[in-house]
Amino acid sequence: MKRKDLILNLISEISSYILEEDPMRMVLSLHQEEDGLHLAVIDDNEHSDEEIQKMERALNSQKRPELAGYYGAMTGHDLLGSSRLNLLGWQIKHSDVTRTGSGIKIDLWLGGDRFDSRQFTIPDKK
Repeated sequence: MKRKDLILNLISEISSYILEEDPMRMVLSLHQEEDGLHLAVIDDNEHSDEEIQKMERALNSQKRPELAGYYGAMTGHDLLGSSRLNLLGWQIKHSDVTRTGSGIKIDLWLGGDRFDSRQFTIPDKK
C-alpha cells in the first residue's frame, strides 16, 4: 500500500468515526517525516470517561503491521464504533485520546522504530 493511500485510509476511518456523532467542529492535523507521521483529530462533542477509555483501548490494541494492506483495503466498509477504531489500532504505532475544553483530541502515530512521536505534537495551551 502506498504511503498516500495509507494516510487517506487513516484520515477516512478516523473522520468517519468522529462524524458519526455529528460534531459542529472537527479539525485534522497531519505532520509527516520520512519514517513516520502524526495525525491529530479534534472534535467538540462531549465524551464520557468510559467512552474515552474504550477509544484508547481499541486504538492501542495488538499491532499487526504485516496485515496493514489487508486492513487498509477494508476501509470504507460499514464498520461501526469500536470496529472502526480496532481497524485503525492494528495499523498504527500508538494513540492517545485526551479531553480538550469542549471535546477530545485523538493522536495517532505511525512510524518505524526510529520515529520519535514527541516531535509531532500539538502543544496544549497553558
